[in-house]
This record gives sequence, C-alpha cells and structure tokens, in this order.
Amino acid sequence: MSGGIDSTVTALMLHEQGYEVIGITMKTWDYAASGGSKKETGCCNLDSFNDARQAAVEHGFPHYILDIRDEFGSFVVENFVDEYLAGRTPNPCVLCNTHIKWRALLKRADALGCEFIATGHYGQVLQHDNGRYFIRKGVDETKDQSYVLWGLEQDLLSRTLLPLGTYRKTEIRQMAHDFGYPELAKKHESYEICFVPDNDYRGFLKRKVDGLEERVAGGYFVDKTGRKLGQHKGYPFYTIGQRKGLDIALGKPAYVTGIDPDTNTVVLGDEADLEKEDMQVGRINWMKYDSVAADAEVLTKIRYKDKGSISALHPTGTNQVNVRFYEKAKGIAPGQSAVFYEGDDVIGGGIIQKAF
Repeated sequence: MSGGIDSTVTALMLHEQGYEVIGITMKTWDYAASGGSKKETGCCNLDSFNDARQAAVEHGFPHYILDIRDEFGSFVVENFVDEYLAGRTPNPCVLCNTHIKWRALLKRADALGCEFIATGHYGQVLQHDNGRYFIRKGVDETKDQSYVLWGLEQDLLSRTLLPLGTYRKTEIRQMAHDFGYPELAKKHESYEICFVPDNDYRGFLKRKVDGLEERVAGGYFVDKTGRKLGQHKGYPFYTIGQRKGLDIALGKPAYVTGIDPDTNTVVLGDEADLEKEDMQVGRINWMKYDSVAADAEVLTKIRYKDKGSISALHPTGTNQVNVRFYEKAKGIAPGQSAVFYEGDDVIGGGIIQKAF
C-alpha cells in the first residue's frame, strides 16, 4: 500500500470480498540521502505512509511498514549507477518489481502466514493450460503495466493477485469515491523514479559517484565514421535517441546513436541512424511458455509506451534471444527491457544487450 489510489482501492476491494487483508507499505529510499533539491515524493514520503495506515485502520485490518532500504540501495541503485557507467540506459522500476518488491513481499507474506500478495498494478495474472502462470495486459490500455512485470518468475506469479487488471482507471476512481476517499481520485500520481524525483538523473550520478565529472570530461562527439565533432560533458550523461541538450551545432538535427564508455565517445547521427533491424536480448524470463521455437512471431515492445513491433525470435541460448524486426525499430537502448507479447499475453521478456 503506497498510499495512492490504486493500492488503496486494491486493499479495500479485497477486504470487501472477504479476504483477510494485511497492508504493507515499503520504505525503499530516503530521498534526502540522494542530495536532491526537492522533498520526497511518490511512494516514499511520510504523508503516503499515513494515508495507507489510515485506510487500513478505518477498515479494520493491520498495517505494517517494511523497511527495505538496504536491499533496494544495494541492488537497484547500484545497478542504476553501474548501467549508466557502462553506457547503457537502465530501467530501475523493472528491477525493483522483480528482484526487490515481490521477493520482499513474499518473504513477509510467508512470515505472516499469507497465501497471496496483491498490488495495484494494471495487469492480470492467468494460468495457461500447460500449468504456467503469465501476465496479461490490463483492460485499460492507457494504464496497462504488463511491460514492467515481465521479470516475475513462476513462484511469484502463482501467488500474485492483481485485482485492478479487469477495470478501467475511471472505475477505480469511482470506487475510491464509493469507499469514502474522494481525495484519492485527485491525488497526484508520481511517474518519476522514486530515488530521482526531480528527474535529474545526471545530478544523481554526480552525487553518487565521487569525481565523476572529472573522470568523464573531455570526451568527444563523433559521427559514425569516427570523425570528431566536438567535446561532450561525459558519456554517462547521454542516452540513445537523445536530441535535446547536446549543446552542439551541426546545422541539422543530431541524435545520440551510440555510446562507447571505453573511449568516452558519444556517436551522433541522423534520425534514420536510430533505426535497427535486429537486437540481442539477454537475462530472459519466460512466462507463458518455458521456451519458444525458432522464428516464433511476437509483438515486441522496447519501451513502456511503445505500441510494439511485429518480430521474430531466434533463441541463441537458455537466457538469450536475437530479435529480428519485420520493420526497423527506432531508438533501441541497451539496458532497457524488451517484452514479448502473444496478443495481450506476455510470453517473456529480457534486457536489451545491443542493437544492430
């Protein structure tokens, strides 16, 4: 229970259905520790904790705060920093969901004797005829969160409830009113990374890594032939597809098309240079099936708001596939997630390693 509308309505809905509910709010991060200029926002501030506890108390079920700052910091934040230093673009919310939040919740559920864990994500958990559990898109396409849940393994999925997956956001807002919490429907929803709520990931990196600016200063922008175009501020401060904030005038729009941490170079090119036909995806987690055949046709999403592209999968190992797009995909960023769909069903996903 983050204190927001979705998790609160989830808890109250299950309570009304007769489940014995225990509310858990997870403390993942102290924003003051990041040295940012803004106050805590989203899921990690005292007001949200109080809102979650108040709803639990008013409806007669227990509520606990689970402190996972050490686990979160050592895994999610360190990975976030390491990925940028490796020239990749991480997705910390995916890692947090799959490696921290669900595992921490399941551990506490076991300690409390609970059979299931439930969250306010917009998605559905189903079981295939083959016995495997998988995620299906939420019916509200504008709120669907299946993309960030691809990493949930079978033991987690088998004990997960996602009650909001069959509802639209407008219906959830009405439920909040009906439960007596009209203010929740107006509450600001946070879309920032919880430990970078000012959205300044560059400033966060500078504060976390001593001397980073000095270490990466003096690198060059280059074109695809390697010709130097000018100096940049340091390769970790750029992402694939970036156009704004480059501070270089080339007489035409320029996009970041490549990052080489070994040489501290950032490759610039035209928009067309962002289009790639193939990519390699590793750290695969299969959901609906335990594997896929060569040339399996799927819809592949390479970012959260991506509509997806028809592609063919070519397994190259137990946890790795090559993806061939039928039409070139634009802005494939190593470090981001690739999620494979069969209709509305997630069959698996992984981390993008490279595009070519």
